[in-house]
Amino acid sequence: MQTYLVGGAVRDKLLGRPIKDRDWVVVGSTPKQMLAQGYQAVGADFPVFLHPNTKEEYALARIERKIGAGYTGFICDASSEVSLEEDLLRRDLTINAMAMDDQGNIIDPYHGQQDLENRLLRHVSDAFVEDPLRVLRVARFAARYYDLGFRIAPETLTLMQTIVANGELTALSAERVWQESARSLLETHPEVYFENLRACKALAVWFPELDVLWGIPNPPKWHPEIDTGIHTMMVLQQAVKLSDKLTVRFAALVHDLGKGLTSSEKWPSHPGHEKLGLEAINTLCDRLKAPNDCRELGLMVSEFHTHVHNAFELKHSTILGMLNRCDVWRKPQRFADCLLTCKADARGRTTFEESEYKNAEYIWQAYEAAAKVDIKAIVAKGYQGKAIKEQTEQQRIGVIQTFKRFYKT
Repeated sequence: MQTYLVGGAVRDKLLGRPIKDRDWVVVGSTPKQMLAQGYQAVGADFPVFLHPNTKEEYALARIERKIGAGYTGFICDASSEVSLEEDLLRRDLTINAMAMDDQGNIIDPYHGQQDLENRLLRHVSDAFVEDPLRVLRVARFAARYYDLGFRIAPETLTLMQTIVANGELTALSAERVWQESARSLLETHPEVYFENLRACKALAVWFPELDVLWGIPNPPKWHPEIDTGIHTMMVLQQAVKLSDKLTVRFAALVHDLGKGLTSSEKWPSHPGHEKLGLEAINTLCDRLKAPNDCRELGLMVSEFHTHVHNAFELKHSTILGMLNRCDVWRKPQRFADCLLTCKADARGRTTFEESEYKNAEYIWQAYEAAAKVDIKAIVAKGYQGKAIKEQTEQQRIGVIQTFKRFYKT
C-alpha cells in the first residue's frame, strides 16, 4: 500500500500558490484494508475514504471505462493491481496528472511540469472527450490561471469542440453547470471562462441568451466597443474590480440580455431592452437552476439600469417608484448591489473604464433622504389604512424633491 498526494495540490505547490484541498491516491490496497485501518468510506461511485485523523480524501487508484452518455456514464475498476500511472492517465489535464510521494518526489508521466512551465492547459489523453464536464472545467482553469499566462492548448480546444458537437454537453446536470459557472464567476477573470465556452460552441448550449449578444451593435457614441457581447465581458471585468459577490457578477453578466431580443431594424438602438431582458434572465436562471439571490439582482439590474444611468433626468415620482419596485426599504443592501452593478455597466465601455459615476451616489442619497420619513409620526397624526401609504408616498416625494434641489453634482 502506497499513498501519493495528487492533482490540484501538487499543481498549486509547483506554482507556488496556496493549497486549499489535498487529495490522495492509494495504490495496492482494497476497501477492506482501508476500513481495517480506520478509514471511513464515503464514495458512492468509486472507493473514496476519509482519513481517520485528518479527514482528507483518500481514493483507491482506479481506471474508468465509458459505457454511457454524460459525466456519470462510466464503470470503475479500483482493484489493487491498478498502477499510479494508470490512475493519472484518466485525469483531465497534464498539470492535474502529477503525484508526489512521501519523500517529495514528483511523479510526472505525462509531462505536467513542462506544461506548467509553458503555461499550457493540455489534455492527458484522447479519453478527455469521454467526460463533457471537462469542457467547463478547462474553461474554469483558463479563467483561474489567466493572470499567470495560461492558455488552452489548441488540440485540447479542438477536443472541447468535439465534445460539444457530439451533443454530450446536454447530458450534464444543471447543478454541475451552475457549480462550475459560479466558481468561474468568482475568479479574477471570469470573462475568460465565458469566452472559452464561446470558442468551443458550448456557450450556445447552456447560455444561448448570452451567446447571441456577440455581433449585436450599440450606438458608437455611448459604446465605442460597439459589440454587445464584448461590452458584457467588459462589464463583468469591471464588476470584478468592484465586488467579490457572486450576485453582483452574475447581474453584470445578464444585465443586457434584452438586447438579444430587440428588433434588428432599430439597431444600434435597443428600445425596451430593459424589460425584454426579464424573460431571458428568468429562462436562463430556470435552465441553470440559479439561486434566487442571483436571479433577483439580475432582474433588478436589467429593469432599472437605464433609470440609474438617467438618474439626474428622472422625475421625483419616478425615483420613488424605482425605490419601491426594488423594495429598498426592506432590502437596502440588495439595492446597493444593484447600483454597484450599474456602475460596472457604465465603466464597461471602451475609454470609460476609469470614468466617474455619480449617478449611483445620487440615487442612494435620494433613498437615504426618503428613508427618514417617519411613518410612526404619520400614524400618530391619525392617518389610517391606505391614507398612511398615500401620505408616506407624498412626503417621500417631497423629500426627494428637496434633496434634488440642494444636491451638489
